[in-house]
Amino acid sequence: MTAAEQHRQVVVIGGGQAGLAAGYYLRRAGLDFAILDANHAPGGAWQHYWDSLRLFSPAEYSSLPGRPMPHQRGATYPDARHVAAYLAAYEDRYQLPVHRPVHVTGVERTPDHLTVHTDTDADTWHAQAVVFATGSWRRPFVPAVPGREQFTGRQLHTTGYRTAADFAGQRVAVVGGGNSGAQIAADLTAVADTRWVTRRPPRFLPDSVDGRALFELATHQVRAHAAGETHTGVASLGDIVVTAPVRAARDHGLLTAHPMFDRLTATGPAWPDGTTWDCDTIIWCTGFRPDLAATRPLGLHRTNGRIPTDGTRTLEDPRIHLLGYGNWTGPASATLIGVGRTAAEQLRTLLG
Repeated sequence: MTAAEQHRQVVVIGGGQAGLAAGYYLRRAGLDFAILDANHAPGGAWQHYWDSLRLFSPAEYSSLPGRPMPHQRGATYPDARHVAAYLAAYEDRYQLPVHRPVHVTGVERTPDHLTVHTDTDADTWHAQAVVFATGSWRRPFVPAVPGREQFTGRQLHTTGYRTAADFAGQRVAVVGGGNSGAQIAADLTAVADTRWVTRRPPRFLPDSVDGRALFELATHQVRAHAAGETHTGVASLGDIVVTAPVRAARDHGLLTAHPMFDRLTATGPAWPDGTTWDCDTIIWCTGFRPDLAATRPLGLHRTNGRIPTDGTRTLEDPRIHLLGYGNWTGPASATLIGVGRTAAEQLRTLLG
């Protein structure tokens, strides 16, 4: 074995909330494993979120297995910095073997093991199982709107937004009818001429609903589906959690959605009826795609863009697991509270 080859029973790709939850159970089971994280610092995607972002749930409903998230002083719903600090402390508390920054370029399989290639000096890892826990932050999605290349103003995705002060005095179009779009539009209304644009009329959840109820609803929905039963789930209630800033902007009439434009001109959006709106900036709050580029050398088949799984285990190769990508890899597994339950079930599969 050379210095550039590392052998482990399990390699976890991604050191955010899903990777740490996997690490917690792998450590408890006494397995030899490594976590490879592309970030330069702990905290997963939370270290990159905008300043005003807050969780949808109180700290006690946002914890990874084994260690409750502490309350943030003066805040019922913790902010992103608090979550990033919690993940860093969690990693340290359990002495999880995280290697960073390590960018995984691809995973290949042989009958005997899986080979993980990276762009670092320790560029090759061999494992009996690989857990993909990369999330989606590095794969922002922007729709192919005609004229996007012609717009002469600034365009950025949710990933590039930090604080409303950066847009003071501007005219800003915020595109996207989900939580990110609503929160960022609400954030901007105090300092910028803001136009919120959505593909369909936004649907606000009841003001009393937060992440606690959403987690339970998502769990019941997936379990009912697995049992062949019908469950209306979260979608029947709405799409947007009414956080305090969103509620304030909505109640003051500042969060009125406009229909989606059909093209962009050099100066801003244009609608089918001929209406135009000149603006300085467009912020695309249009979601993400799973960051699974490293699976390409594996040649795994996809159905409707997803790699088929049984729980977290891919159907084509039981040595390969996907953790934290949403309900298709475990009920509410893209959430802090939900990923722990899925990680525990994944360990049972690995040991089985």
